[in-house]
Amino acid sequence: MPAALSPSLVQAARLVARVAAGQSLAAQSLLTSRSTGLESRAAVLDLVNGTLRKFGWVRRVVEALAHRGSPDALVSALLWCALYALDSGRYGAHTVVDETVRACGALERWSAKGFVNALLRSYVRKGPELRDRLASDAEAHYQHPAWWIDIVRSGYPDSWQRVLAAGNERPPMCLRVNRRRSSTEEYESRLREAGMSARRVGDAALILERPVPVERLPGFAAGDVSIQDAGAQRAAPLMSLFPGAAVLDACAAPGGKAAHMLELEDIRLTALEPEATRLLRLKQGLERLQLAATVKQADCMRLDDWWDGARFDRILADVPCTSSGVARRHPDVKWLRRAEDTSRFASQQAEMLDALWQVLAPGGKLLYVTCSVFPGENEEVVAAFVLRTRGSRCVPLPDDIPSPLLPGPEHDGFFYALLEKEV
Repeated sequence: MPAALSPSLVQAARLVARVAAGQSLAAQSLLTSRSTGLESRAAVLDLVNGTLRKFGWVRRVVEALAHRGSPDALVSALLWCALYALDSGRYGAHTVVDETVRACGALERWSAKGFVNALLRSYVRKGPELRDRLASDAEAHYQHPAWWIDIVRSGYPDSWQRVLAAGNERPPMCLRVNRRRSSTEEYESRLREAGMSARRVGDAALILERPVPVERLPGFAAGDVSIQDAGAQRAAPLMSLFPGAAVLDACAAPGGKAAHMLELEDIRLTALEPEATRLLRLKQGLERLQLAATVKQADCMRLDDWWDGARFDRILADVPCTSSGVARRHPDVKWLRRAEDTSRFASQQAEMLDALWQVLAPGGKLLYVTCSVFPGENEEVVAAFVLRTRGSRCVPLPDDIPSPLLPGPEHDGFFYALLEKEV
């Protein structure tokens, strides 16, 4: 942690205020190690992500304690970050209060110092009382928008609270060992030699006991290992790849699943990505791992722009979605999404399936993937596709693991469905 908390609070408040105004974290260049005045990137990341995970709570607290009216957007964001810092246990209460008041000056909100001081001190005194008062407030209690809570409760009546709780946790840092270079056991030994502890959760997956910068991972730059959630690592094995197979990764960036397929089998992979910046990241990832694929900047639904008429044996359709299964990694998503986004994504997903089915060879298989836990993007989309598409059928997943895979301590939330085309 930095010597003084206030510079980190200043940076975090600016970022959180922008999210509250509708801007995603991914679009904010301030969240880099080169940011002006950033004393500790780790501290800022903790403040930003922690605040957004608890956004439902901290927002309600400010509303409850701000008796003279709502503060402006930047002061509100500063208070939200300070409340998270108080609840995190990483700092003493007096330190948080004093440093937040000091941050008001750096944000040019000098007149708010007294208000900020009084509100935070009130919270320190009345925290337990506030929790009782806000216990019936669903957004404050579950840290998700009300419409999101309703969808999860309806879709998973026996486990909805666990699903929501998982969305507020810190995600694990999971590695995928490149088994073209070493075994999982060998790489685990290298981690121990480097002073890092990990546990195995899959054929190539290792979860670190404590997250570390990727530069500290043995052989990362050489391509010995990658960062990929254990749930996401299910995709490549489910493809039933074979040597020489013509494979399409229709929505390939950032490239984790594409690289995993190439690590598992000698296939002829075509990877598509419409956005230039994401395409560059895909290429850089394959280059680091020394893997070869045909990479094209293209929208998979615009067949005339990229398809040469040769059909594919396997297609991976990792489609755009609400990302509701990975909200703990991207906590801004919970508050940027809207209830109508689910149906909007479902329409896009249906169009993508219809387009990609045209380029799948008879007897071929298409793996439909989302990082969503919303049934409207998952089972309902697949069921509607099979109903309207002759010669298609949904086949059992070969690993016998249930789908959707709900988020938990070892993995994020994903949905997988394997579709087969009649010969």
